[in-house]
Amino acid sequence: MSKLFQQGSIINVGLSSFGEAVAQTGGKADQVEWAPPAAGDRDIGLALARLVNHPQVDDATTKSHQRYLQSQPVLVGIGTAGKDLPGMEGRMLLHAGPPIEWNAMCGPVQGAIIGAILYEGWAPSAEEARRLAGSGKIRYAPCHHHAAVGPMAGVISPSMPVWIIENADGGNRAYSNMNEGLGKVLRFGANGKEVIDRLKWIAATLGPVLARTLQKLGPVEMKPLIAQALHMGDECHNRNAAASSLLFRRLVPAALEAGVPQDALRESLLFMAGNDHFFLNLSMATCKAMLDAAHGVKGSALVTAMARNGVRFGVRMSGTGDAWFQADALPVDGLYFPSYGPDDAAKDLGDSAITETAGIGGFAMAAAPAIVQFVGGTPADAVANTMSMTHITVGRNNAFTLPALNFSGTPAGIDARKVLDTNIMPIINTGIAHKEAGVGQIGAGITRAPLDCFTQGIAALAASVR
Repeated sequence: MSKLFQQGSIINVGLSSFGEAVAQTGGKADQVEWAPPAAGDRDIGLALARLVNHPQVDDATTKSHQRYLQSQPVLVGIGTAGKDLPGMEGRMLLHAGPPIEWNAMCGPVQGAIIGAILYEGWAPSAEEARRLAGSGKIRYAPCHHHAAVGPMAGVISPSMPVWIIENADGGNRAYSNMNEGLGKVLRFGANGKEVIDRLKWIAATLGPVLARTLQKLGPVEMKPLIAQALHMGDECHNRNAAASSLLFRRLVPAALEAGVPQDALRESLLFMAGNDHFFLNLSMATCKAMLDAAHGVKGSALVTAMARNGVRFGVRMSGTGDAWFQADALPVDGLYFPSYGPDDAAKDLGDSAITETAGIGGFAMAAAPAIVQFVGGTPADAVANTMSMTHITVGRNNAFTLPALNFSGTPAGIDARKVLDTNIMPIINTGIAHKEAGVGQIGAGITRAPLDCFTQGIAALAASVR
């Protein structure tokens, strides 16, 4: 990686863009620092060299990026996980991140699994649920294997209601469960009576109210809603206050005309109005739909998923099928709530990095300067984080523009070649979960996708391309 220093600023570039970056500085860089691509790994560096400016890989990566840009995600309804998610059947529970077995799961994911078993009525107590969870009688799979995404622990069970997002351009669908709010919630591993009661209320009351509302309202285009939220200070990962409000405004008139019982309507509207994170799960499913449209293009270096299970971080690429490229999940560097610190924290966790994969979240921090009060840093850092991602992406998404950057599009479409060429790891802003089940969120901050995931991905892509 090269760093060009000019008038106090630093520009990170790789070998493939070094000449262009020098030209941008007018040849007046005061100092140049250089480090080899792929963190100095000779074999991977040679594999990368074969893929840079490779016609087949360039064409495939552009093609998959265009599919992502052309996707038209639309909220079309509410479904039930066991009925609507492809391939989900029987006693199966979905979790965040790449594949992992019960004994290897972190505390919050195990706690959420126990809660889901109680919610489904497969065991009468937490102790018996834990025994069942480790008995081999429950099948576990990543949400991503079933066209779904879930925040933090990410657990989705068969009878949970799910949002249905459809790509109107390509016909693929993506799903997510519903956001429970803050406090003692399943996604942080809590599984007490109040958590199970809330989940049952979501299934019995909120889900049907939303289903009737969407039947009355009709399809809701998601790109314009996210675009407007970016203009109002959200980045649609850690900050969703504007997006949740915009969605609420769209839903309420139809809900009032949907003919649902008044008590159910009142409870549902109050719940949504009091949850600034309500839109997060929709943001994630929208990004999943956009990126699934880009997946499966042979030879493409475009990253189509980044996900974490609290133990391992996984990356998928469009041109390498369903393979996961994994490394140890990294800790989150951030701000902690009073009485908590790094020793209390779980490692990076959740499917919500799908937002960064799609060019929002940490990639759009320039839109949300207030987020630094939550994750640390300054507004200038937020802009710098967005700008640094331009060096590892195929281009910009002009559907998602950033007022702080003269309404330029967000950097979008991670090119695994550029990650290794520059050694710039994709940035993710995220919540911090306590390492013990049920304690909940203890802070928020910044983390990165491990470089070794991209090293493995590039090696696999190079082996598949002549």
